[in-house]
Amino acid sequence: QVRLVESGGGLVQAGDSLRLSCAASGITLGGYYMAWFRQAPGKEREFVAAISPSDVYRDYDASVKDRFTISKNNRKNTVALQMNVLKQEDTAVYYCAAGASSIINPRGNTDWIYWGQGTQVTVSS
Repeated sequence: QVRLVESGGGLVQAGDSLRLSCAASGITLGGYYMAWFRQAPGKEREFVAAISPSDVYRDYDASVKDRFTISKNNRKNTVALQMNVLKQEDTAVYYCAAGASSIINPRGNTDWIYWGQGTQVTVSS
């Protein structure tokens, strides 16, 4: 059984940092595309960042580029999202996702195979 379990969310102030982690079991992340998505109240789930299986390719949404960093540790089978200079608009539930190495559109919602349950990030002013 495949499980993705996110952790590291919480309540912080604007300008602070948080590091989210996603621990995988049942799959070996070295063979998967990994991504972070987020969903704010009343909004659709949106792409945040993605990393290719071999870590050659990383992609970020424009709203988080230069503030967030996605990384993988294949030995620990985890993927992380380092979030710096957090803004109120970053408030959302953050989800980890795993997809096939052949994924065509990492920014879309539909090509991802496995999803975590999410972790809440709340940024106050």
